[in-house]
Amino acid sequence: MFEFFKSKKRKEAEAAEAARLEEERLAAEKAEAERIAAEKAAAEKAAAEKAEAERIAAEKAAAEKAAAEKAEAERIAAEKAAAEKAAAEKAEAERIAAEKAAAEKAEAERIAAEKAAAEKAAAEKAEAERIAAEKAAEEKAEAERIAAEKAAAEKAAAEKAEAEKIAAEKAAAEKAEAERIAAEKVEAEKAETSDNSEKSEADKEAEMLAAIEEENRRMAEKMRELERRAQEAALSRFKEEQAEADRRAAAEVVEIDARRAEQERLEAEYEAQRLAAEKAAAEANKGVFKRLTEGLAKTRNSIVSGFESLFSGENKIDDDFYESIEEILVMSDVGVKTSDDIIESLKEKVKEKKIKNASECRELLKQSIEEQMNVPDDAYDFINKKSVVMLIGVNGAGKTTTVGKLASQYKALGKKVMIAAADTFRAAAIDQVATWAERAGVELIAQKEGSDPAAVVFDAVRAAKSRDVDILICDTAGRLQNKKNLMDELNKIDRVITREYPEASRETMVVLDGATGQNALSQARIFNEAAKISGIVMTKLDGTAKGGIAIAVQGELGIPVKYIGVGEKIDDLQKFNPHDFVNALFGDDDSENESSEQTEEEQ
Repeated sequence: MFEFFKSKKRKEAEAAEAARLEEERLAAEKAEAERIAAEKAAAEKAAAEKAEAERIAAEKAAAEKAAAEKAEAERIAAEKAAAEKAAAEKAEAERIAAEKAAAEKAEAERIAAEKAAAEKAAAEKAEAERIAAEKAAEEKAEAERIAAEKAAAEKAAAEKAEAEKIAAEKAAAEKAEAERIAAEKVEAEKAETSDNSEKSEADKEAEMLAAIEEENRRMAEKMRELERRAQEAALSRFKEEQAEADRRAAAEVVEIDARRAEQERLEAEYEAQRLAAEKAAAEANKGVFKRLTEGLAKTRNSIVSGFESLFSGENKIDDDFYESIEEILVMSDVGVKTSDDIIESLKEKVKEKKIKNASECRELLKQSIEEQMNVPDDAYDFINKKSVVMLIGVNGAGKTTTVGKLASQYKALGKKVMIAAADTFRAAAIDQVATWAERAGVELIAQKEGSDPAAVVFDAVRAAKSRDVDILICDTAGRLQNKKNLMDELNKIDRVITREYPEASRETMVVLDGATGQNALSQARIFNEAAKISGIVMTKLDGTAKGGIAIAVQGELGIPVKYIGVGEKIDDLQKFNPHDFVNALFGDDDSENESSEQTEEEQ
């Protein structure tokens, strides 16, 4: 029984021990599982934290790299912008310096020309005064001579009359004395009759008659002597007057010879000056053409390089030939419509002249292009009238610079010029035009920035009229963002000029940047809607291969190009000459031939 209980107890103890061991095992396994799970969680957490740290580090590195790259890009952009700004400022400074130098040179040349003209005028005035003084002196001397001769004649006549009067009085006195003596003698003889009774009455009478005859003879001799002396005095006076007349005639001959020699000298000097002026003008024209040729170099290289291959060799004149020419023109911004017109004109000329060889079409093409750019004969008449010139155009086209160059050129022609700073919206526009006015030596009418442009023009018109200004140039704002504002502003300015200065000649020119190509044509259309444009100024043709736009604008709109700019100097803004333009475009120079032909015609 004891053993049973003992065995049972032992089994229970073993079961309990087994249960405990099982519990410990399970607990150990659970602990181990928890440990493994914890280690796994810790590992996963560590891995996650590591991944997160690596992600953050990567993002940070990427951000830092992006920031560094952005900073580097900004630094490079800033350096590039600074370099471009410095280059632009340097170019602007060089341009301003060049313009200043050119303006100073032009001013010096103008002053020298004015000084030479003033000296010439003074010399001519002095010569005229000298001639007038000599003429007055001669007239005075002649008047004095005539007066002297008249006085001498009157004096001689008076002396002669006085001599005759004295002679007559003396003769009368002598006759009376003779008669008195004769009477006294008769009385004495009567008284002595008694003493001299021997004498007969006849003898006494004979003696008395003899005495009277003797006295008459003596008086006649005295009269003849007086007449002889008067004749001798008159003859002497006549000889003296004749000698004086001969001397004056000789002096007049000498003076006439001297005047003739002086006149011949002056004519020779004038002819020499005329020939020198013509030579200088020819050289100047040649210089202008040279600058034009150089200015159109890029456009010429674009056009002529294509044309030369077409006009060389034995190319046929067919549709392909005309299409090639049209393609070159269109690519040079001549425009489709204008190119078509040029081609049609060329075809008519080829047909009319029965041309078969393509090489013979070169001159015909030049003629057809030139026909598209004819400038009216009265295009520049406004320069010689009281005029108001208004320049319009977008900012950056060279409008204000053109204002200054035109002012300098007009003043060099002897015109009194004034500028109105009516571009009151663009920053520094007033300062820029003021600088040009100072360089050109002309008067400026301006108000503060933001003022009403029409008010500025009103003041300028009043000032121009009161100060007898020949040409008033108005610089206006160029804003195309709102066409209505542009039109309203230009219409307002137009009304002011029409109301305040109706007698003035009006000239409205749009300034176009040749480098913008077809955009220039679009600008011209818009401005032509806002104002009645009478002419076009095409600038910056020296920096573009799109010089054909000068042909297109006139061909499309029918508005003549009046000035073109082929450089930054004052004299690089030239009056537009279609013939010279086409020759420069094709690289042909016939100015020397024309000069020689003109010289031969003059001779």
